[in-house]
Amino acid sequence: MNNRIREFRKHRKITQDELAKAVNVTRQTIISLENGKYNASLQLAYNLSKFFDVYIEDLFIFKEE
Repeated sequence: MNNRIREFRKHRKITQDELAKAVNVTRQTIISLENGKYNASLQLAYNLSKFFDVYIEDLFIFKEE
């Protein structure tokens, strides 16, 4: 699943580590999410969307397979 986490994070001028701490995951998780190597759980997607104050659909790009 594609996402716009890196885009939103850079717009806010925060590091991967700062974002990870804010949503209670490791920096490695944020790196994996940004590189498309990991799909966020529903809880993590919710936490990220709340942190960035956007809808989940604005942060994650869902494509039907």
